[in-house]
Amino acid sequence: MSETVRVVEGLPMTRGTCPFDPAPELAELRREQPVARMEFPDGHLGWLVTGHDQVRRLLADKGMSSRGDLLRSPIPLPMAGDRTEVAPGMFTAMDPPDHTRFRRRLTAWFSARRTRTLEPRLVEHVERHLDDMIEAGGPADLVGAFAEPVAALAICELLGVPVDQREVFVRGIKALFTVHSSAAEAIAGWQEIGGLLADLVRAKRVEPADDLLGTLVTDGEFTDEELATVGSVLLVAGYDTSRNMIGLGTFALLEHPGQYAALAADPGLGTNAVEELLRYLTIVHAGSIRAAGTDLEFDGHRLTAGDAVSLSLAAANRDPALCDDPDRLDITRTPVPHLAFGHGIHQCVGQQLARLELRIAFESLARRLPGLRLAVPADQVRTSPEMIIYGVHELPVTW
Repeated sequence: MSETVRVVEGLPMTRGTCPFDPAPELAELRREQPVARMEFPDGHLGWLVTGHDQVRRLLADKGMSSRGDLLRSPIPLPMAGDRTEVAPGMFTAMDPPDHTRFRRRLTAWFSARRTRTLEPRLVEHVERHLDDMIEAGGPADLVGAFAEPVAALAICELLGVPVDQREVFVRGIKALFTVHSSAAEAIAGWQEIGGLLADLVRAKRVEPADDLLGTLVTDGEFTDEELATVGSVLLVAGYDTSRNMIGLGTFALLEHPGQYAALAADPGLGTNAVEELLRYLTIVHAGSIRAAGTDLEFDGHRLTAGDAVSLSLAAANRDPALCDDPDRLDITRTPVPHLAFGHGIHQCVGQQLARLELRIAFESLARRLPGLRLAVPADQVRTSPEMIIYGVHELPVTW
């Protein structure tokens, strides 16, 4: 019963010797106590869940809530203690029916069919930046020369954000997503991004556009404040996750040269490679957060209404119950139902765009640069455990 459950003091985040593996304590918890009590940074005694089956079921459980006023961060963040009213349009921190109102409109924009229409433009972006990087010659920083501009262009084009505003939102994202930012810096970062989107929404009311923001403005279903928040959420999520997946994913492939060689020899492995890298790396290493919306029983434990729950996607995706030898990167593996995009009604709305973007990026890299390799020893590559989204700051490569 829950009275004998182990209590963990904060979410384990410190990685071991391998930069691609989650904190080793998570594997121990998953094996011995997949549903454990955890003390959150604010002193609240909630829960930490690490097993794949348990995480998946809780993400789909209607008794679990995503309401912003109930959620608690499992890691000490500068804005974590600011438990104020959720901003209008913050659909990721809502339950139905409020969440449904926003999700319904966004799902159509991120459908697999609509996403496929973006492929020619994404291919063009990827090839152009590869051209520029190759022409400049190695060594090069793959993040700055390739991952960052490709990620920015993709989400900016979809939303209708001028790419020349990239410096503004990148600066805001860094302040918002860095664990060591002060509360003032994080708030300023969010306000900077929100201000940019608010200006764009007003501009699109004057001059309608056929991009996502422009279409939502024309529909008239949401207020300007709601649209600015929706745009901010999509911009931040779409940019930072893709940038880090391209950078960290390439690092992982280069550190497993047989895997990179297989992709270079058979670009048809691109789809498999993306799914395996998403599972193996799980860059949202702080996981998902929920709260018990009501008293409920779960796997022999009693969750009380209001209990905070931290769901470790990284631990769940390395669960031996999910696949054989889960700590091995194998891009020939038949894709498994990983949780890198979450699960249930809050599953990442932009996952089809992300998959397409990553497939094009990895396939093009391996095809055009089959001899790509690190330009520095692997232990000199700076990873970013201090960020909410895990990745690499730079990736020095040559070919």
